[in-house]
Amino acid sequence: MAPQTSSMTVHFDQYNPNSEKGTDTRSSLASLDYSPLPRLTWRSFLMGVLVSMGGLIFGYDTGQISGFLEMPDFLDRFGQRKADGTPYFSNVRSGLIVALLSIGTLIGALVAAPIADRIGRRLSISFWSLVVAVGFIIQIAASTAWYQVMIGRLVAGFGVGALSLLVPMYQAETAPPWIRGALVCTYQLFITLGIFLAACFNYGTYTHQRSSSASWRIVIGLGWIWTIMLGVGILLFPETPRFDYRHGRVEQAKQTLMKVYGAPAHHYSIHVQMEEIGNKLRAEVQTKGNPISEFVVMCRAPRMGYRIWLGIMLQMFQQLTGANYFFYYGTTIFQSVQISSFVTQMILNGINFGVTFIGLYLVEHYGRRKSLVAGSIWMFVCFMIFASVGHFVLDLNDPSRTPSAGVALIVFACLFILGYAT
Repeated sequence: MAPQTSSMTVHFDQYNPNSEKGTDTRSSLASLDYSPLPRLTWRSFLMGVLVSMGGLIFGYDTGQISGFLEMPDFLDRFGQRKADGTPYFSNVRSGLIVALLSIGTLIGALVAAPIADRIGRRLSISFWSLVVAVGFIIQIAASTAWYQVMIGRLVAGFGVGALSLLVPMYQAETAPPWIRGALVCTYQLFITLGIFLAACFNYGTYTHQRSSSASWRIVIGLGWIWTIMLGVGILLFPETPRFDYRHGRVEQAKQTLMKVYGAPAHHYSIHVQMEEIGNKLRAEVQTKGNPISEFVVMCRAPRMGYRIWLGIMLQMFQQLTGANYFFYYGTTIFQSVQISSFVTQMILNGINFGVTFIGLYLVEHYGRRKSLVAGSIWMFVCFMIFASVGHFVLDLNDPSRTPSAGVALIVFACLFILGYAT
C-alpha cells in the first residue's frame, strides 16, 4: 500500500500500529515516527531539476544538428562539391554526421553502469558531463574536416548515452517513492526542452550570423552551460543511499535519506527505505553470477520474461516511430516548402515540448496503456498521410508549384509530434 498523499504532505497513518487506520500490527514499528512529511523538499526539488539537466543535454545535442545541415558556412566547410562548385551533403556524409551521436549513446549507455558501480553515481555523472564537453570542443575546433565533426559527435554521444542511464538511476535511488514518477517525467520534459532550445538558438544564429562560423559554433558552445551546470552541480549533492549502503556507509546512506525526505532518523519512511535497500542488496549478492546467467534466471521468473521483453520492445519501437526523422532532418525536410525551415523546426519542437505537459496529465488520468495505444494509432495515421502527400501530391522537382501540399506536410508533421509527445 502506497502512502496517502495530498497536495503538500504525505501521510503514513495506515502503517501506524498505534492508529485506528493502521494495518501493520508489528510491535517493532510502534516506536517509529509517523508524522506527515512534506511532499517535496527544497533539496529533492533542486536535485530533481539539476540531475534532469542530463535530459536537457540529450535533447539539445539531438536538436541542433538539424539546423547545421542547412547553414551556409557549415555546408561550405564540411560539404562536398558538385561539378559547378555548389556545396552539398551526400546522404552518406550527412548520415554519418547525424548517426554517430546515436552510436556513441549506445556505447556510452553500455559502459556507464559498471563504471558507476565502481566510482559511484555522482562522480560518474560529473565525469560523463566532462566527456560531453570534450565532444563539443572537438566539433567547435573543426575547420574543414567533416570527419572531425563526426568524431566530436561520437565522443559527445558517449557522454549523452551514459547520462541517459545514470540520471534516472540517480533519481530512482535517491528520490522519495511518492515523487519518483514525477522526476522521471521531469527528465523526459527536459529532453523536449533541450530539443526546442536547440531549434531556437539555430534560428537566432542563422538569422544574425548566417555567413559566419558563429552560426553553428555558438550553438554548440552554448551546450557547455548545461554540461558545466550538471558536472559541477552534482558534486554539491550526496552520493545515492543505495551506493553508500552497498559500500558499507550505512549511516551516510541514512543521513542522505533524512535530508532528501525531510524526515527525522526514527521516521517510518526512513526505516522502510533502509530496510528495503538492505534486503535488495542481500538478494543481489545471493543471486549474483555472470551477466548472461543472471539474465536467464531473471527471464525464467514468473511473467518476468514477458515484462522484460515488453520493456525492450517498447523502447525499441519508440525509436522506430520516425520521430527522430523530424528532429534530425526537420530543417532539411521543410526547406522545400515556402516557409522558413528554421521557423518550422521551432514550431515542431515547440509542440513537442508544450504537449509533453498535456501528456503528463493524460497519463495520470487515463493510464499508461490507454495513452500509449491511442498515441500510437494517432502517429500511424498522421505518418501515413504525411508520407502519402509527400509521395503522391508534392512536386519533388519544384515544390513551389504545390504549396498546399507543403502546408499539409507541416500540419501532419505537427500532429504526428503531438501524438508522440503525449
